[in-house]
Amino acid sequence: MYKANITITLRPSILDPEGKTIEQSLHQLGYGDVHNIRMGKHVEVDVDAGTEKEAREIVDTICSKLLANPVMEDYTFRVEKLQVAVER
Repeated sequence: MYKANITITLRPSILDPEGKTIEQSLHQLGYGDVHNIRMGKHVEVDVDAGTEKEAREIVDTICSKLLANPVMEDYTFRVEKLQVAVER
């Protein structure tokens, strides 16, 4: 079993009105030194796969087919093996 941590962000060429609104609000709160805020999505997925390579292939496929819009968004992910708890 593997856990994937996926980050989905708008491509740099796409306007990010949510990020811009947050930036303006932070400036109004006195955080004028904060700039270029971009909002995205974080997804965690458990993948039942035999190897890390298989898990990575599954995650890449689900990102490209469903989780991310390939026209507007980019994605990155990290896959790590879940440790099985042993009872004593």
